[in-house]
Amino acid sequence: MGADFIVESTVVPSTAGDLRAAVRRPRSDRPVPGLVFVDGSGCGGIEEWGGWPEWISECGVAALVHDKPGCGQSPGDWRTQSFADRAAEALAAVEVLRGWRGVDRHRIGLIGWSQGGWVSLLAARTAPEAIDRVVTISGPGVSMAEQERMRIDSWLRRDGVDGEDHAEGMAWVDERTSRLRAGEPVEEVIAAQRHYADRPWYRVAVQATATPATAAFFARSMDIDPAELLPGLSCPVLALFGGSDDSVPVAISVARIAAALPDVERHRHGIAVFPGADHGLFTGDPRPGVARRDQLAPGFLPMLTAFLKQ
Repeated sequence: MGADFIVESTVVPSTAGDLRAAVRRPRSDRPVPGLVFVDGSGCGGIEEWGGWPEWISECGVAALVHDKPGCGQSPGDWRTQSFADRAAEALAAVEVLRGWRGVDRHRIGLIGWSQGGWVSLLAARTAPEAIDRVVTISGPGVSMAEQERMRIDSWLRRDGVDGEDHAEGMAWVDERTSRLRAGEPVEEVIAAQRHYADRPWYRVAVQATATPATAAFFARSMDIDPAELLPGLSCPVLALFGGSDDSVPVAISVARIAAALPDVERHRHGIAVFPGADHGLFTGDPRPGVARRDQLAPGFLPMLTAFLKQ
């Protein structure tokens, strides 16, 4: 832990109870901007952020991270949430950071990874007066239902699942989405899904909907569309993607986000695709003896620093 930075523990209040949190900020004679981290899909405790709080705070900001409900050492269950619940949680974290010593209360933003991109945009749309800026990292420019369909199609082709097997898998994906959208009990949908457990496409196709709890989480927010959220924002947005990301439809996302960005502050928005970078903006898998920070997409941290300073 560098002497030029301070790490302090705190909590973020939520409907599930207090969520364990931490703030990492530079030592500075003047207040610094703040960024609340908004996690992606699945369970996540603050330890799982790895080096990200360090890398981001070195861009000159105070970074707040917190457990998801039911993860790390915090109460609750993230699977019972909707994106609206997650957005409310992010806004509660913003208010914690707003009152933090050494933080500029007027310059608090959100940085969301993957699913956290949707949540960050929703939070900024819900409380525009509270959010100074939004950064999304691999945040899809399409709905969760559309992104998940594209991911499954891409991964099945990558794994060599084609022909009738591929067609059957995609047909089930479409049927599952339709049944969930219609409000059919998730237990019935998942029971039907398990009849396909021996199919070569099954593992990839059920990644986000393997259980009634995760399927219910998916169903609650699967049709939230960034194109409907972006025009209502009043803050600058920086949307970043990896060119080799096979979990998100990058080209489609870039086009839709560019078309939907609000005219307000338009000169301050940014969209970038980093060639060769993956879903996490890394250019390679972890390797012994190679610092993970050194595998971040070249130019990413300088670009983020410039955006945060404007």
